[in-house]
Amino acid sequence: MNPRKILVRATNWVGDAVMSLPALRALRVRFPEAEIAILAKPWVADLYHRESFCDRMIPYTPKTLGEKWNAGRALAKEQFDCAILLQNAFEAALVAFAARIPARIGYARDGRGLLLTQAIAVPRKGEIPPHERFYYLELLRRAGILDSLPESDGIRLDCAAAAREAGLERFRELGLNGGVIGMSPGAAYGTAKQWIPEHFAAAATRVALETGAQVAIFGSKDERELCARIAAIIAHDISAPVKNFAGETTLGQFIDLAAACRVYLTNDSGGMHIASALGVPTVAIFGATNDVTTGPTGPLARVVREPVECSPCLKRECPIDHRCMTRVSAERVALAALDLLK
Repeated sequence: MNPRKILVRATNWVGDAVMSLPALRALRVRFPEAEIAILAKPWVADLYHRESFCDRMIPYTPKTLGEKWNAGRALAKEQFDCAILLQNAFEAALVAFAARIPARIGYARDGRGLLLTQAIAVPRKGEIPPHERFYYLELLRRAGILDSLPESDGIRLDCAAAAREAGLERFRELGLNGGVIGMSPGAAYGTAKQWIPEHFAAAATRVALETGAQVAIFGSKDERELCARIAAIIAHDISAPVKNFAGETTLGQFIDLAAACRVYLTNDSGGMHIASALGVPTVAIFGATNDVTTGPTGPLARVVREPVECSPCLKRECPIDHRCMTRVSAERVALAALDLLK
């Protein structure tokens, strides 16, 4: 196979999108001359457009089945040679089929096998390394695009240097000039993934006092109140500015600001994956989820977790006392961050 034009259907969640980056980079290495277009939901699109593997972004916004079919038919005029479906849903295969793309490659799941020209068997437990980035790489290997899984110690964003310069400039405009501690205290999956807000505040306060840094807090608009609560606690204890960005940034703006942070404190979240991929020293608190499969990667990432008998449970809400999180002290997280800053 030597495709001239490749359509990649991106995943819908920011964390999954970051973990698919090594596969996209490997696809570019394998087909350096091909045009690679990324079909993505608007809320993840900003992750790709500055990356070297991406030639073009195509926004994906349909909601109904009819709209999705029409979106595929509209893509037919593009005459793509190959579709790589990183998203697991039936609709991804339906759109590629409607677009009349001759080679349609994806995992055989969600009842979509008949719509694929290469319906790839989903890896069984133990067949590939456990981290989710290898799930996307294995799709390419089983499709014959890669000969083997590449050595992949970390996940990176090519845009990191440019994003950092843009982020530093934005921080300067806002009067945040003394170095910034970034923080993502929310988590989209559910409260079971969220560390205690007061602990976040205490950890950030200690790091700020010892380094002279300021604090920036990030989250969605739904997390605005949570972030404001943490900001108020920190502002009470330090004289430096604390800025609550929750609900105020696009993904692209967040990438710039996160890249400019000296260290990043976070739950298992999209913010964690982005900060780590940007090469920012990242301390991630894990409890309900499994850092072996979805944790941050690279030498500047640290995972802090309390080994309790019920963790990782993968539940959205804790049915008991949230011990996996309440037993993680602010001091442990602060010391991990300070160690990364040495």
